[in-house]
Amino acid sequence: MSAFDGATLLITGGTGSFGNTVLKHFLSSDIGQIRIFSRDEKKQDDMRHLLQAKYPEYAKKVKFYVGDVRDPRSVADAMPGVDYIFHAAALKQVPSCEFFPMQAVKTNVEGTDNVLHAAIDAGVKRVVCLSTDKAAYPINAMGISKAMMEHVIYANARVAAERGGTVICCTRYGNVMCSRGSVIPLFIDQIHAGHPITITNPEMTRFLMNLDEAVELVRFAFMNADPGDLFIQKADASTIGDLALAVQQLFGDTGTNIIGTRHGEKLYETLMTREERLRSEDMGKYFRVAADNRDLNYDKYFVQGKVETQADESYTSHNTKRLDVEGVVKKILTTDYVKEELEGIRHN
Repeated sequence: MSAFDGATLLITGGTGSFGNTVLKHFLSSDIGQIRIFSRDEKKQDDMRHLLQAKYPEYAKKVKFYVGDVRDPRSVADAMPGVDYIFHAAALKQVPSCEFFPMQAVKTNVEGTDNVLHAAIDAGVKRVVCLSTDKAAYPINAMGISKAMMEHVIYANARVAAERGGTVICCTRYGNVMCSRGSVIPLFIDQIHAGHPITITNPEMTRFLMNLDEAVELVRFAFMNADPGDLFIQKADASTIGDLALAVQQLFGDTGTNIIGTRHGEKLYETLMTREERLRSEDMGKYFRVAADNRDLNYDKYFVQGKVETQADESYTSHNTKRLDVEGVVKKILTTDYVKEELEGIRHN
């Protein structure tokens, strides 16, 4: 029997790419109810109509809550009866967070704190929060807000564990291919329009994972987490140049235009820092980074000292498995978005 049988699952930011994929995985299961919490009533209405058209036998399992993680009352109103939460609501785009950093703080930091406090107060059993590789050694506002979000998660996890209640954990992963605002749909749209695709820096490397892998990571964290744990998937990577070539191989070569690095972009991404590797456990497909359970008694660190402070290197998109162009083609063909776009071309 699955832990989800008959349970109520709340997904914050549930109308996004992640929420739609969770529905695909859970809708036909024995889950009792899935609550979609988001602030966009249009996306909720679109999702509702899609469910009624494609999955009429399961559509009644899904309930919609209009609200905002910034608003504690709307979050609390969605909590009664909830067993589990996948917290995916966030501002995710690097440039917009760079220009409006306080908006990132309000959603990613304060919003997460609102969700976790409401979950603890309502007696929710487990919460899995979604973070990003940009939170490791952050250099941009989005990454900094997500790094702070992670510390909010760990602080709340500690409080909840002391009370013997809600188990709170975190997942961290890299770029999800074809999610909202990601580069592959942009490349495809530019090719369809007959324009050169725009590349910031062809030597940049990025982790590549699909939405199904993101859901599986969250599911794994849900099943295996102790309070405050961080789970990271071992992921393949590619250069942006090879990713562009792979998309062109599938959709056509309209040329490229190198536009230079955008605000706040990194040359490569880090999924796990050197310091985190010290307390990490290799679990096969995933790393588990145990919670840092040190308390506020600073004397034992500053007086007695601590010998080992970091591992040899971080886990980055530069030192993970690097896919060549053919490997990237196979990887992006695992996404529904690319398969649907190719099917559309065949029918036209």
